[in-house]
Amino acid sequence: MKDMIAAVNRLRGVARSDLAGAVGDVVVILGSSRSGSSLLKKVLAGHPDLASLDGEIDPLLALTGNGFGFSADSDAIGALRNAEALADNIFDELSLPSASCASLELLKRRWEKRCLLQFPALFTEEEGHAGLLRALEQGLAGGPDGGDERQWQARVLAGVFRAAPWRIDYYDGSAPAAGGPSFGASLKIEEPPFVLPQHYRRPYAAADAGRKMLLFKAPADAYRIGMYEQLFPRARIHYLHLSRGYAQSVNGLMDGWLSPQGFFAHDLRRHGVRLAIPGYSDKVPFGAHWWKFDLPPNWRDFTSMPLERVCLNQWLSAHRAILDSGVTALRLSFEEFMAAPAACLARVTKHLGLAPLAAPAALPVTMATDAPAPMRWKKREALLLELGERREVRAMMAALGHPMRPEAWR
Repeated sequence: MKDMIAAVNRLRGVARSDLAGAVGDVVVILGSSRSGSSLLKKVLAGHPDLASLDGEIDPLLALTGNGFGFSADSDAIGALRNAEALADNIFDELSLPSASCASLELLKRRWEKRCLLQFPALFTEEEGHAGLLRALEQGLAGGPDGGDERQWQARVLAGVFRAAPWRIDYYDGSAPAAGGPSFGASLKIEEPPFVLPQHYRRPYAAADAGRKMLLFKAPADAYRIGMYEQLFPRARIHYLHLSRGYAQSVNGLMDGWLSPQGFFAHDLRRHGVRLAIPGYSDKVPFGAHWWKFDLPPNWRDFTSMPLERVCLNQWLSAHRAILDSGVTALRLSFEEFMAAPAACLARVTKHLGLAPLAAPAALPVTMATDAPAPMRWKKREALLLELGERREVRAMMAALGHPMRPEAWR
């Protein structure tokens, strides 16, 4: 893996940046996996004064020797390694909304760097890398189809994976065919569903430092509060704590754990660990070795627990870590965001001192395992209601301000 990381870093060729000390404000969305943070971040990333990454910071941590398997035994990180190199990678990817698309050369580099994180074994090999560049050149050259970015992205993907179209199933927003192949690449840096480069965004520039806020979102950030203070020592760090009820969160986590295409976080074969999780390890072909979603500090205590307990622990552990950290945060619930997005966005922008942001006419679907629908948790109703009888669940729901009334769990 170290050799693969070195090859990816060499091909990405990220330039040195001296902007970290000039950053004035950083916004960090904290929450558990399947809390809706991807949706909130995607909407906020449309604000002209918020610069964000295409994806999460986790792949960039791996590139710089940080995180599980590099400097930690879980997603909890204390002192950062290679903080300057990590900042370089962040500034290389940061972008802001733009009315016009980026230059074709810049888009080609964005796509190349992204694909290297997603299929490093395929694209670091000399022939595979040359083929990637040719496909990107052809796919991007035609420009947008009537301004439709999704169609343009789909065309680029189709060209890149012309010989293996099944790989497209691992991208966010795709509609995998029933019975499609399970994710099988043990060497990957980004976690699927993979994100796509955004064409209508401009790179973060030196002139933006001190004027634009940086926006970050990764569920594992719940276990590494203080990391952004290390990266941006002169910045004010603004935390948003997004929560969601346990039933909806655990149901979403269970769907993700059983998904053959998404949320493959860590191949534990590389660490000598075999999972024996009832309801997972005995249900899917990858269930003995792939850990999904975030890796709480106590994850080793759950390698043979039932799947619902593993997922409940992920929900509990993330919110415990946030609350126990004592950081000042604007508290939001995903339920209130879905019920009244405009009012929720107004709270956020007012809290951050930003100009108002209009809510989109329709909220985008992102990182979903199924079509959004109310009361999806009811497909596991008996199991989830039983979990709700646990003392620690009731205590956390109360601490987060969520009612223990099933009829209110949308």
